[in-house]
Amino acid sequence: MTLSILQHIEGRLVVSCQALDDEPLHSDFIMSRMAVAAEQGGAAAIRANGVDDVKAILGAVALPVIGIIKRDYADSEVYITPTLREIDELMTVAPQMIALDATGHRRPGALPLAQLVAAVRARYPGLLLMADIATCQEAVDAARLGFDCVGTTLHGYTAETRGERLARDDFHFLRQVLAAVSLPVIAEGNVETPEMAARCLALGAHAVVVGGAITRPQQITRRFVAAIGNA
Repeated sequence: MTLSILQHIEGRLVVSCQALDDEPLHSDFIMSRMAVAAEQGGAAAIRANGVDDVKAILGAVALPVIGIIKRDYADSEVYITPTLREIDELMTVAPQMIALDATGHRRPGALPLAQLVAAVRARYPGLLLMADIATCQEAVDAARLGFDCVGTTLHGYTAETRGERLARDDFHFLRQVLAAVSLPVIAEGNVETPEMAARCLALGAHAVVVGGAITRPQQITRRFVAAIGNA
C-alpha cells in the first residue's frame, strides 16, 4: 500500500470488527470473515481488538488495520491499549495504526501519557498513533503530545461524559473537536445509521468508524426488538 492509512481512509468508512470474550461471535476467524465482508462492502480500513484478531484480519483482507488491545488493570480506568506492553504485543503483527486511550484517567502503573507516547515514538518510529478521547481538552492535549489523529471513541464512556451521545445536537461535540485541533479527527461512537456517518463526514470528520451497527448482530437485533415493542 503506497498511501498512508490516514490518506487511504480520508472521507471514507472504517469498520470496527470486534467481539469480546463474552460475546457469541468472539473468534479471530469470525472477525476475519467480518473484515472480508466489510472489504467487499467498500470499507477503507478495519479497527480490531487483540493480536489474534489483528493477525487474522491482516491475513484475510488487503485493507489497513487500526489495532487495539482492550485490557483491564486493577489500578486504572484506562483499558484501550493502556501500556507499552500492549503496543509491543500489537507490533508483533504490525497493524498500520494503533489506537490508545488518551483520556486524563489514571493509567496503569501511573505512567503519564506523555511518557508512553515518547516511549512508543522512540521504539517504533513511523508508527501512526490514534488518540481515543472523550473531551475536547483531551483532543487538544493529544495534539500537543504528537498523536497523528484523534477519535471521538470514548465520548459518553467516561465519568465526565457519561450519558452523552456523539450525535446529540447535530454532533455538537464532534464540531467542537474539529474546531479545536488541526489533526485529522475520526468520528467514532454510536454512529448507528448511514445518514449519521455521512453527516460526520459532511461536518469535516476525516473518516468515520462504525462498529456495532454493522458487526454486532446482538445489538442490531435489540434495536429491532425495541422498535417493535414500542410500535
